Amino acid sequence: MKINFKDRVGFVFDVSRVIFNWGINILSLEIQTGCLYLHIEKIDAANLKKVIDEIKLVPGVTGIDPLAMMPAEEREFKIKAVLDSVSEGIIAVNERGMITAFNPAAEHILKVSASEVAGKNIKEAISADVLITGCLDEGKSYNYQKVSLPIPQGRVSLLSSGRPLKDEQGNIVGAVICIKDMSDVKRLVYTVTGPQLTTFSDIWGNSESLKKVLDLGKIVAKGDSTVLIRGESGTGKELFARAIHMESFRRGKPFVPINCAALPENLLESELFGYVEGAFTGASKGGKTGLIEYAHNGTLFLDEIGELSPRLQVKLLRVLQEGQVRKIGDRKEHPVNIRIIAATNRNLEEMMKMGTFREDLYYRLNVVPIFLPPLRQRKEDIALLARHLIKKFNTRLNKRVDSISEEAVHKLMAYHWPGNVRELENVLERAMILTPDEKIITEHVVLDYFGDEKESRNPREELGAREETWPWKNQTLEQVVGCFERKLLLQALKEFGGVRRTAKALGVSHTTILNKIKKYGLGSEPS
Repeated sequence: MKINFKDRVGFVFDVSRVIFNWGINILSLEIQTGCLYLHIEKIDAANLKKVIDEIKLVPGVTGIDPLAMMPAEEREFKIKAVLDSVSEGIIAVNERGMITAFNPAAEHILKVSASEVAGKNIKEAISADVLITGCLDEGKSYNYQKVSLPIPQGRVSLLSSGRPLKDEQGNIVGAVICIKDMSDVKRLVYTVTGPQLTTFSDIWGNSESLKKVLDLGKIVAKGDSTVLIRGESGTGKELFARAIHMESFRRGKPFVPINCAALPENLLESELFGYVEGAFTGASKGGKTGLIEYAHNGTLFLDEIGELSPRLQVKLLRVLQEGQVRKIGDRKEHPVNIRIIAATNRNLEEMMKMGTFREDLYYRLNVVPIFLPPLRQRKEDIALLARHLIKKFNTRLNKRVDSISEEAVHKLMAYHWPGNVRELENVLERAMILTPDEKIITEHVVLDYFGDEKESRNPREELGAREETWPWKNQTLEQVVGCFERKLLLQALKEFGGVRRTAKALGVSHTTILNKIKKYGLGSEPS
């Protein structure tokens, strides 16, 4: 109950005496200016009314109201509601390091329940004395410290901040720790600093060939099947993949791109699949979450998928088939729910014939193929693209160019654009830099011809025609040699019936043959 009163000496004593005379226990009592809060043991309604009537007779009482909870309970309830609602893990300890608060987010991050750790020393309960040592011993605060803590499933990397708690005399009476899972921190950073969101409306063009591709993309975005985007370099394959992601039901989740040609095989493997602590020399303490797991519930974009080594093709195929990923050095597999969009400018069908791209992976990826037209096949879009790019570069270059001459547009349309939209961006940015005025004219449009402007198209077209008949188009010398080596190895193993006999016939060591089998993903062969 809440008792309002006019302040006077002895008021609390007089009220307590009334309750004492009735033989009722006072469970808690709080006093504020003009208010006395009482929590008494439960009694029947008739006696409660008599007690209240008698308290009203105490000099100074101006009113009595029922109370759902005591002020201290209400404050505690509100604090708990705040702690339960925040995404950061909150841990509070007393001056001896005993855990006094442990919110649901901390339970989730550290994989342990509050009931298991309440009242226990933080060092013994979760091996986390590193979080509070400076706060309790020296009264120092710290911000955004990266730490690694053990959990039942291994270790977890955290970002931690801590504050000491002090009483009115400045004595340290405890500490509060805030923790956040590093994977959540990375997602937050990506959300804030990541590329601008892209939809199909950001892909400019009115040509029929582009409209058909956009219509197909919008249909595909509504589903969840694997997509293989085909097209020459510079046609905007990643932009198209982002648009599919943004118009799918996964749009609120991560879009994680990686270029399969940008990293060496071992580094690409650790980036894609992650690793556990101690998996190899130089592995980070606490291990690392791979991009496949990081893309959980979102979209993984594998650019230049044709550059993936045979060994990593096998590992990726397992992820597609089983929906699980295994970190390097880990014995357990972790379920992942991702959509994969792959892209390539390579002839995967020819690579399958040569044995450098797995047929089973190809059919897993090529559920919905999308072919992006090169710019030379949609030249009617060039004028529209040019105006759009001029606006874009005005902001970036702090310019005020507002138009492009018809002659300059004709010059752009007469060019064959081997580098597609990426090359058009390059040419227009150069033109924006070169123009001193507010208009781009022909002289500002500098194209990357091999020779004389009038003669440059025929040699390039001839080269393109030759590439169509060249069986190893887009293949490096190393890849062509690897293809023949793989075929030779398969035939030799079949002919000689085992690793050792094959090694002897080819004049190499037994270990060399085993390494080649592993390199080309041929599986185990009898020795």
